[in-house]
Amino acid sequence: MSHFKAPQELSIPVAAKHSFEQTYHGVTTQDNYHWLRADNWQEAMREPEKLPADITAYLEAENAYFKAAMADTEDLQKALVEEMRGRMKEDESGVPEKCDQYAYNTRYNEGSEHPLMVRTPRDGLPDGAKEEVLLDANIEAEGKDYFELGTTEVSPNHTRLAWSCDVNGSEYFELSIRDLSTGKDLDYTLADVESVAWGDEDTLFYSRVDEHHHPGTIYRHRIGTDPKEDVLIMQEKDTRFRLAVDRLLSGAYLVLSNCTIDSDEHWLIPTADLQAEPRVIQPKLEGLEYSVEHQDDQLFIVTNADGAEDFKIVSAPIDAPQKENWVDVIPHQQGRMVLGHEVYKDWLIWMERENALPCIKMRDKAGVVSTISFDEEAYAIGLDPSLEYDSHSIRYSYSSLTTPSRIYDYDLNTGERELRKETEIPSGHNPDDYVTKRLMAKSHDGAMVPITLLYHKSTALDGTAPCLLYGYGSYGSSMPASFSTTRLSLVDRGFIYAIAHIRGGEEKGRAWYESAKGAGKPNSFHDFIAVGEYLAKESYTKEGNIVCQGGSAGGLLVGAAVNMKPSLFAGVIAQVPFVDVLNTILDDTLPLTPGEWTQWGNPIESKDAYGWIASYSPYDNVEVKDYPAFLITAGVSDPRVTYWEPAKWAAKLRELKTDDNVLMLKTNMTSGHYGTTGRFAALEDVAQAYAFALKVVGLA
Repeated sequence: MSHFKAPQELSIPVAAKHSFEQTYHGVTTQDNYHWLRADNWQEAMREPEKLPADITAYLEAENAYFKAAMADTEDLQKALVEEMRGRMKEDESGVPEKCDQYAYNTRYNEGSEHPLMVRTPRDGLPDGAKEEVLLDANIEAEGKDYFELGTTEVSPNHTRLAWSCDVNGSEYFELSIRDLSTGKDLDYTLADVESVAWGDEDTLFYSRVDEHHHPGTIYRHRIGTDPKEDVLIMQEKDTRFRLAVDRLLSGAYLVLSNCTIDSDEHWLIPTADLQAEPRVIQPKLEGLEYSVEHQDDQLFIVTNADGAEDFKIVSAPIDAPQKENWVDVIPHQQGRMVLGHEVYKDWLIWMERENALPCIKMRDKAGVVSTISFDEEAYAIGLDPSLEYDSHSIRYSYSSLTTPSRIYDYDLNTGERELRKETEIPSGHNPDDYVTKRLMAKSHDGAMVPITLLYHKSTALDGTAPCLLYGYGSYGSSMPASFSTTRLSLVDRGFIYAIAHIRGGEEKGRAWYESAKGAGKPNSFHDFIAVGEYLAKESYTKEGNIVCQGGSAGGLLVGAAVNMKPSLFAGVIAQVPFVDVLNTILDDTLPLTPGEWTQWGNPIESKDAYGWIASYSPYDNVEVKDYPAFLITAGVSDPRVTYWEPAKWAAKLRELKTDDNVLMLKTNMTSGHYGTTGRFAALEDVAQAYAFALKVVGLA
C-alpha cells in the first residue's frame, strides 16, 4: 500500500486529448496523446528550446507538480545527497596504465564534477616534476547545463588526443583533436561522431550518425585538412545495422564493424597501408555473431557459429579468415557463457559466466588454460586489459554488494596478484554490517530465477521490511552484483535491496536471453513478479510494500509488471522508461527502431509481432483500476527513449487510474537518456528517487 497520496491542495496537470488513429493488419488504434510527439523532434533533440510551446508547457506543468509534491522531502533529499557524497572520495584517482614511455590516468580534483585525463613518464614523476594534464573536462564543461565526455583516444605516437563531448544529452558528439605539445585543439571539429580509431599519427577513422541518429558511414580524415574532404570508407544503408571503427590491440589492423543486435560483420584495414580497401572477415549471416582480435598470423574470434548458443572461441588464419576456416580453440559448453576476449602477443584472455557468476580465464601459446575464480556468494568482476600488446599482466576489478571495488594486477606468468587500489569510503563502511544472499524464485513456467539480496544485518526478516526490487531483462544485459555507495542509503534505513536476474539477460546463458525475445518477452515480466511474490512468501518483505525500479528497457519491465499485478507494489520508479513499445517499434524513423526488430519483432511486417507487442506494451495496456504511486522520469533530448514515451504514459495513467496515489512525471529539460551529468550533481537524481521510495513506504 502506498503512503504517498496525491496532495489535494495541488492542481494536478491534465494533458489535452487529440484524436489520432492508425491502422495496421486491420487493427485500428486511437492514441489521444500522440500530439506529445513533436513533428520537429529531430530538430528539438539538438535544440530543446525549439520544442513546440504546447508540449513545453505541459512538461513544465508536470515538473512544477513534481517539485510541489516532493517539497516535504527536500530536507531528506539534501540529507541523502550529503551522506552519499560522504561515501565518495573527493580527490578520487584511478590506477595509472602504462603505454610505451608514458603512464596514463584519470583523476578528479577535490570537489570537481568532471575528470581530468593526465599522464606521467612510465616509471613515475622525477622529483619536482608535474604530471601533464591532457584534458580537464571541468574546463570544457564550464557554462554548460549538460556535459558528457565521450571518447578519448591518444594517437599511436602519443602526440595527439582525439576527444569528444555531448553538450545537450542528444548523444550527437562533437570531436576535437588536441596537439599535446601545445595543449591546444585544432581550429576545426568533426560533427556527429560516434566511434574513433587512429590509423597512424596523421590519420583518423570515424563513424558518423545521420539525422536519424543512425551510424551508417565511416570516414578517413587526414589531420589538418578540411573535414569536407574526408574520404567515405564504408556506408550501410540498412538502418538495422550500425557501423563502428576500432584499432586492435596489436596495432596491426583497424576493424570496421557492421552489426545489429544478433548479426555481425567485420572488415580489416592494415595500419601499414591505410589506403587499402577493407577486407571482410566473414560476410554477415542472419543470426551469426562474432567479434575479433589479432595475434601473429591468426585471428581469435568469439562466436555463436555452428549452434554454439553460449559462444565459443575459434581461430582463423589472417589470410583466410572466412567461417569455413574457423577452428575451435575453446569449444562451446552449454550454460557456460563466453562473454568476450582480449588478445596479447602471447596470451588469449576471456571472461565466462556460469550460474550467474563470472570468472576470468587465460590461455598461453602452449594451450595451457588457467582460471581466476572467486568465493563470495554473489559478486561482480571487470576486466581491464593492458594498453600494450606485448604484456604479461592483466588488471581486473572485483566487488560485491557488500565489498567496495578492489583493483588488482595479475601476473600471467606467475599467477601472483597485486592489490593496486581499494575504493575508499571516507564516511566509513563495515562490510560485516551487511548481508548478501543469492536466492532462487520459481517463475510461472517452472524456470528458476536468480535473486541477489542486500540488507543490513539488523533488518528484521519477518515481512515488515520494505523492498526495492530492481530489474532490466533485455538485450542480453546481465545485472552485476556490484558494490554501490548510493544504495546503502536505502539499506541503512531498513530497505531490502533485491536484483531480479530475469530472463532477457544472460545470467544463465544465451538461452536465458533468447527465451525472452519476441513472443517470449512476457517471460521477463512473469519472472519479475515471481521474484516479488517469492520475497513476500519467504518473509523478506510483503506484497504491497515493494518499490520496483527500472530504467529504459527496465522501464518496460516495471510498466508491464505493474499492469499485470499492481497490488504487488507500493511504488514504481520508472526512469526514462521504454513504455510506448508498439508505437515506437512501428516508427522506423526513430533512431533505434530498425535495429530493434530482431529483439521485439517487426510489427510493420508481421501481424503476429504486432499482436504480441500490443499484448504487453505498457502504454497500450493501462486500465481503469487502482495503481501504486509513480515517479516517472524523462530527458527532453533523449535519442534512446524519446521524451514523449514517458509523457504519454503518465498522461494515460492519470486519466484512467482510480486510486489517489501520487503520479509524478519529471522531465529534465537540459539532458537526455542519462540524466544529470557530473559525479556529484547526478546524486540529486538518485536522492529524488530514494526520497520517493522512502515516502511511498512510510519511512520519509
